[in-house]
Amino acid sequence: MERAAGIGLIFGRVLRRHRSEKNISQEELAFLAGVDRTFVSRLERGIRQPTITTMIGIGQALGVPAADLVRETEEQYLDKAK
Repeated sequence: MERAAGIGLIFGRVLRRHRSEKNISQEELAFLAGVDRTFVSRLERGIRQPTITTMIGIGQALGVPAADLVRETEEQYLDKAK
């Protein structure tokens, strides 16, 4: 699996988990983060990857620091690489 694609899929799972834990729909998250709902869907499916600006907006919308989203993604990616 290509590295970027693998990281994108892992980030999508992290994002979906946080969104689900907050009981927020993709549409609501998109509105709160100032992005299109289809973009949230693409992020969660690993098709797209966010810019740092979008990452911070998503983190704020979820009440989770963007750094935590990145950290969780990196930890899962590195665990998978072992």
